[in-house]
Amino acid sequence: MQITILGATGRVGREVVLRALADGHRVHALVRSADKLGLSHPQLTAIVGDAREEAVLERAVSGSSVVISALGTDGGDTLSACFPGLLAVMEQQGIQRLVTVGTAGILESRTEPGLLRYQSSETKRRSTRAAEEHHAVLRLLQASVESLNWTLVCPTYLPDGPYTGVYRTEQDYLPEGGLQITVGDTADFTYLEAVRGTFIRCRVGLAE
Repeated sequence: MQITILGATGRVGREVVLRALADGHRVHALVRSADKLGLSHPQLTAIVGDAREEAVLERAVSGSSVVISALGTDGGDTLSACFPGLLAVMEQQGIQRLVTVGTAGILESRTEPGLLRYQSSETKRRSTRAAEEHHAVLRLLQASVESLNWTLVCPTYLPDGPYTGVYRTEQDYLPEGGLQITVGDTADFTYLEAVRGTFIRCRVGLAE
């Protein structure tokens, strides 16, 4: 199977690339710089360009069965600016599986029903800019064509750390008492969800 990975040079994205290659998949990694990817593999193709440009996205997803986005918010609007074009290109090419990594801030609040966590007193962050970017993506996904089988992975605090295999998931909410989840475990769940499709057209909270 061929998998396209956006944000392949980020902490989670790079681990997903390695996992997909280890399982024998062909990978298209969309990057701004091939040098930054720092990987060489016969099954890996680096697509260099700006994720906000549809022509670049067309090349990146061409021939793929699955798209995984690990794009960060980087203080700008790259994430929300990319997604309208990405969804359009995927629909044009008949690609129905999309997994994107978001943030626990856009899960439902347990304490204030009707609000997302970043809108409620549950948030500990002074700035909500990143959550607002991910919320914009959530709105696009919720309004997308029914044939798009999307999953929005929402990890809580994300320190560097290896795969442990010890973590919990919950649809639309952060697992009770969840405080953190390693990069390795987040990448593991993201990759497995992309190929298995357990959570379809919903968010999934992720924590140890």
